[in-house]
Amino acid sequence: MKSVAEESLGLTLLKIAARPVLRSAGIRCVKSIGYYFFFLQYKAALFPGLIPVTPVDHPLDAKIPFIPRWVSRYLDFIPFWIRLIGFLLRTYHRRGIGPACAVIDSMARLYAYAAQVYTQNLSTTNRPRYLTHPRFMLIHAADPHLMCIPSLHVMVVIRTYTVFRAIIRSLGDTQGFAPQLEEIKQGAVTITEALLYVKQHSVNCVAAALYTMTCFDRTLFPQEEAKDFVSHLFRHAQRPAPQDSALIRNYIMERYRGFLSEAEGASSWEEPLLKFLRSPS
Repeated sequence: MKSVAEESLGLTLLKIAARPVLRSAGIRCVKSIGYYFFFLQYKAALFPGLIPVTPVDHPLDAKIPFIPRWVSRYLDFIPFWIRLIGFLLRTYHRRGIGPACAVIDSMARLYAYAAQVYTQNLSTTNRPRYLTHPRFMLIHAADPHLMCIPSLHVMVVIRTYTVFRAIIRSLGDTQGFAPQLEEIKQGAVTITEALLYVKQHSVNCVAAALYTMTCFDRTLFPQEEAKDFVSHLFRHAQRPAPQDSALIRNYIMERYRGFLSEAEGASSWEEPLLKFLRSPS
């Protein structure tokens, strides 16, 4: 059985465009990304002061080295979930159209969900102005870097592997596609590591994204799943050093649990994140 990574991105996009129901979902998703990520962010960049912007760096970020070669893996976060659509359509044919459409729609909803924080308080980190590689030039040109908490990159990859697992379970194929599920989950971990290596996000952003995903869909991403996901971060990495990797994992889980604890008495899911942004520690 083919791996998900072998799916053709171009062919998948053609398949989406060829099916009216998928095409409509795709258009909704593009509109959501365009408005909630690009329009709102550029509006804030062009008219500073409209929405407060909070630096969210943490001292532990300094223990993660800046490694530019990870940029390609980081930029794969969108093709990552689109290839999953291709896998579903190739494997299940017509039976895969409904699940594929649901995946696309859920991605559109993620952007709108995260924007409930962005529209009230933006956030940024100390991102190196590294312009040697053309892909970094693209990042600096396309992303004003004002939407760090919660990290949509982390949210997207978590949604990709958790919704894939739910789909194959519902179709009774968990055992048959165990290798692909492991591939997708590890891919989500690797992309999360990559965005820390290229300094696109802080460890605070990762913790906030985990919390947001639990609020977004507690059935697919309960506390136990968050703990398991974090346990894989930098597990086999030489850098950061093992002791520093342990500190990073422990902090992410501690901050994640802190958000959940504060949410118990909050009036809305975003309240703990906004409280953090207004008085970051």
